[in-house]
Amino acid sequence: MEHKRKKFGAFSGVFTPSILTILGVIMYLRLGWVTGVAGLWGVIAIILIAHVISATTGLSIASVATDKRIEAGGIYYILSRSLGLPMGGSIGITLFIGTALSISLYVIGFAENFLSLSQVQDLLHLAPDSLNSIRIVGSAVLVLLVIIALISTNFAIKTQFIILAAIFLSLISIIVGILMGNGVQTVGPQEVVPPFRDFSFVEVFAIFFPAVTGFTAGVAMSGDLKDPKKDIPKGTLLAIITGLVVYLTLAVGFYFFVDRQLLLNNYNFLMTIAWIPILVVAGVWGATLSSALGGVLGGPRIIQAVAQDRIVPRFLGKGYGKNNEPRNALVFTFLISELGILVGDLNVIAGIVTMFYLTAYGVINISFALEKWASTDFRPSFRIPIWIGIVGFLASFMVMFQLDMLSMIIALVIIGFIYYFINKKQLHLAMGDVWQSVRYSILRKMLTQLDRRQLDERNWRPNILLFSGGTKHRPHLIEFGKYMAGEHGLISNFDLVLNKSSRVLFPKNKQQIEDDENEHVEGIFARRQECNDIYEGVKTIAATYGFSGVEPNTVLLGWGRHTENPIEFAKMLKYISDLDLNIVLLDFDAEREFRNYRQIDIWWRGGSNNGNLILSLIKFIRTSYNWRLAKVRLMVINHEEKKKRKIIIDAKKVLENMRMDAEVKVINNEKEKLSVNKIIKRESADADLIFLGLAEVRKGNEEEFVKRADDLYKELGTIALVKASTFFNELHIGL
Repeated sequence: MEHKRKKFGAFSGVFTPSILTILGVIMYLRLGWVTGVAGLWGVIAIILIAHVISATTGLSIASVATDKRIEAGGIYYILSRSLGLPMGGSIGITLFIGTALSISLYVIGFAENFLSLSQVQDLLHLAPDSLNSIRIVGSAVLVLLVIIALISTNFAIKTQFIILAAIFLSLISIIVGILMGNGVQTVGPQEVVPPFRDFSFVEVFAIFFPAVTGFTAGVAMSGDLKDPKKDIPKGTLLAIITGLVVYLTLAVGFYFFVDRQLLLNNYNFLMTIAWIPILVVAGVWGATLSSALGGVLGGPRIIQAVAQDRIVPRFLGKGYGKNNEPRNALVFTFLISELGILVGDLNVIAGIVTMFYLTAYGVINISFALEKWASTDFRPSFRIPIWIGIVGFLASFMVMFQLDMLSMIIALVIIGFIYYFINKKQLHLAMGDVWQSVRYSILRKMLTQLDRRQLDERNWRPNILLFSGGTKHRPHLIEFGKYMAGEHGLISNFDLVLNKSSRVLFPKNKQQIEDDENEHVEGIFARRQECNDIYEGVKTIAATYGFSGVEPNTVLLGWGRHTENPIEFAKMLKYISDLDLNIVLLDFDAEREFRNYRQIDIWWRGGSNNGNLILSLIKFIRTSYNWRLAKVRLMVINHEEKKKRKIIIDAKKVLENMRMDAEVKVINNEKEKLSVNKIIKRESADADLIFLGLAEVRKGNEEEFVKRADDLYKELGTIALVKASTFFNELHIGL
């Protein structure tokens, strides 16, 4: 018969490991020193600021925990399912390293107290102040804790109840000892001594902060809880509140009733002032060892969950037995913790742990805030306002900045590197993450702002409706569209499929198509849509596609030189013009193509606003790699030689206003009186791209319009015919 996996409740699975870690090494071995250095208001400020971060983070975790089904991995699981695997994984690895080093912190604290006992010194012949002594004792204790964790998680958790009782009795012994006057000073406050005389506020805060990180020990056990959604909020918040009350009570008691020199010079002063010192010894040992044991239980489960998501080597994710014990991950955790023990200095390790945890807590808080703000699927049963997450995020990173800006930058760079590595592996979750909702929410706000602000010519950028007839059939159109859009424009590439029978050939969800060639090109979107008539389809899309804030402003088509229905083609152009959209028609020369991408000629008749649009488009075209070295020539046909000087002055002024470098060439045609076609053919024989203005389509003359344009522009190479909307102001040269 298969045994059921042992599960734990809020008290045994969350509150107990959390409070044992909170009331740990810092409380017994450093709180007195912090009080002596900081003074009354200083220590209260340190405790409250630290608890602002822990409380906001605890509340954020509690809220997210009641929204999602939480499995093994605790905080990592929460973050990876909220922010995605790259961000969740980078913070998960950071949190794992912080947890592994916190084990070192607690074990070193135990070793300090253990070696301070004269009986131990006589028995083992180890110097109490020697780093090597701390390393030897610490390594032995770490091995013992790993063996306990290997035996059974259930056994390890049961031992915590005994330790909790020992801590409770030690606190009673400390309080009674203080009230009995064992702290030497028995009347009134101590002499006035300037706080932070030898250490700065941030240095003291960094040493104290690991005291409030213990609530993550319970969250890390999420995979072993009966009901994580209820157990995590209840156990976590109760542990944080209990820790706050205990720390404030002890700090005030130490300040008023314990000699300041004793606080500053004796890390183990509690054994001096306690009512029954042996109870304090039991409490110190129990608290430090249980805190370390909590890390030994929680740390491997974090890296096991990370490994099961294929972020780190899979062997770390292997589980053993009915409880899926992470033995491989436990050995790896042991190695990291042993490195910390070899450092041997509790204050140094405390500073490192503080930076790792602050980074993780900041991201946890912003994760909750993003879920609350953007996610439509975020419906936690434990609801808190969004400002709690924002305050926690700001407090975490402000404290990091104050503690050590260089360390903060290094930590963020490491996280960024891990993020890049995971992102490069292209790992994704089937359930998605919050970023899609964040992007949508940002887009919604931006569109609202865009709709309220009127665009001017200086900030204009092309938002192109491209009717390419399919990228594979007319690749030159999509190529030219990319040039026009440059690095700032948008392209909606429509593939219109003629279908005279079926009403709906492509349902809405199938209109978006994959474009292998352009799927990674920013700003290009491909759509497929059926229509009964191609020209009517273009007109309908041009009239209805887009919405306020990002309306299409330019239609790009191929010139209908071989169209079977020139009248409808011309009517379509007239309709688009009446919609007040820019029109660009590419008359592509299949033999010459764009040749060398070296010369662009603009033929300007002197008036209208087409030239303004053309110059704006060339500004974007020249940002492309192919056209970056292209020479631009502004070509003007002059029918009166006396106007040449004015034409040149006006043209240079236009180019100066547009901040464009171009050559101005005036072709005098007063005597020769050649046709426009012949002049363009002669002067632009070497041009790789020619821009011309598109004449108005007059009602009733549609067929004549197409025929005349065919005759006028044939054999000129690749031409872009342009008709500007009224958005662009008219520019006059020589008129």
